[in-house]
Amino acid sequence: MEQTLAVDHQSAGKMKFLIGGLLIVAAIVYLIVSSTHANAQYFLTVDEIYSKGAEVQNRDLRISGAVIGDSIQFDPQTLNLTFTIANIPGDNKEIEAQGGLAKVLHDAVVDQNNRTLTVIYNGPKPDLLRDEAQAILTGKVGNDGIFHADELLLKCPTKYEEALPDQAE
Repeated sequence: MEQTLAVDHQSAGKMKFLIGGLLIVAAIVYLIVSSTHANAQYFLTVDEIYSKGAEVQNRDLRISGAVIGDSIQFDPQTLNLTFTIANIPGDNKEIEAQGGLAKVLHDAVVDQNNRTLTVIYNGPKPDLLRDEAQAILTGKVGNDGIFHADELLLKCPTKYEEALPDQAE
């Protein structure tokens, strides 16, 4: 009888340990999933922003587009920077099929029928901000339909000219 009680105590201890371990694992999984959703940003093209409309307003977004050089306006006193980006494909395979990034950026800027989006950024004017640069922006689309950028990353098209010399101007 004493052996039976000892075995029951051992199994009860193992069961408590197993339940405690499962609760810890469940808590860790929950924390990982909830923090991933809280920090998730949607990556969209300009066309996708227009097609989703109010659904994406005031949500953290990451977008990419081609800078239209004539639209760049910078006030050095207030550090307000305004410019327009044109839609470019979001899929790298599609970009390669259309002749590469330099060609896609150029075509996006010169196409009068291409969708565009106005961007406002508050900060110093980046040196790489120029016509046909690829802008990768993080921020929100306001109720006014303007993209208010918190972060601005630029890729200069001249970086890609060596790969496609017949497309460089």
